[in-house]
Amino acid sequence: MQDGAPPTAIDFRDLVVAQGPMLRRIAAAYEADPALREELGQEILTSIWRALPSFRGDASIRTFVARVAHNRCIDHVARRAALPRSAPLDESWASDAPSPLEALERIDQHERLTRAVRSLPLPLRQVAIQTLEGFTPAEIADVLGVGANVVSVRLTRAKAALRAILEDGR
Repeated sequence: MQDGAPPTAIDFRDLVVAQGPMLRRIAAAYEADPALREELGQEILTSIWRALPSFRGDASIRTFVARVAHNRCIDHVARRAALPRSAPLDESWASDAPSPLEALERIDQHERLTRAVRSLPLPLRQVAIQTLEGFTPAEIADVLGVGANVVSVRLTRAKAALRAILEDGR
């Protein structure tokens, strides 16, 4: 499957295989509890399945899928806003580190970054997540439905906030 494929040529299974890792990372950025994250992942896939017929090909399929996932995550956060976030992060994330010590350090850094991203206000969290996924500011603007200048301002603020949070946590 290619990003520029016409809407009728999109196979849902191929889409899930190609975009699944990104979707799991997006869900993990919004939900700490593994069981709720799994539920959110299923909601995202269901939403993509339902939205796929409306894909017109105006943007890449990757951007379309990220926007659907983003919207589902926002709904999820809104529903769960009153609940405390006390679940530990999933420690089973894979690491390419060659030694156990390096693996622990990498996990610690990843957890610190994830916690820091989760602590950002929602507008800054959105651009941070999309940037960490490798989206360009223009793609982020398309996903969020805002202007590229708004994305640039939010991204600058998100980077400054993350830097401050991570430096305070040392």
